Amino acid sequence: MWVDAAIAQVIEQSKTAGGFKVYLGVVPAEIVKGLGAAGKEPPMHGGIPEGAHEYHVVAAVFDAATGARVSDAVVTAEVSGLGLSGSRKKLEPMQIAGTTTYGGFFNLPGFDLYTVKLAIERGAASPAVLEFRYGHRR
Repeated sequence: MWVDAAIAQVIEQSKTAGGFKVYLGVVPAEIVKGLGAAGKEPPMHGGIPEGAHEYHVVAAVFDAATGARVSDAVVTAEVSGLGLSGSRKKLEPMQIAGTTTYGGFFNLPGFDLYTVKLAIERGAASPAVLEFRYGHRR
C-alpha cells in the first residue's frame, strides 16, 4: 500500500495563481480509509470507493499574500489523461488536524501523465485556475 504512494508522483506539488497558493496531493483511496471512521464524522465524500484504481485528490489552499489557510472557497477539479477528456467534480472541504483541505475521489485507470486542473472560487468574478501534472505509475 505505501509503495503505491511512493510510485504515484505529483510532478508539480505547489502553484500560485489568482491570489492563492495551492499544494496538491494524490494518494490511493485505501490510504484514507481511517479518516472520519471514528464514528463522530460521516464517511469522507460519501464513502471510500472500491476498486484498484481509485485515488484521493487533495488540495490545501492558502492566501498567497498572507499565508493563511483558505477554508471558504469552492474548489473544482478536473482530472484527465493525455489526450483524453477527464472527469470533473467539486472537491469537498475536509477537516484534518483542525485545518481545512479540499478533496475528492477519482478513478485513474492506468499509467499516464495526468493533468489536474483546479478552479478556485472565493467571491471573485472569475475563478483562479491552476494546472498540475501528475505522473501515475500504477
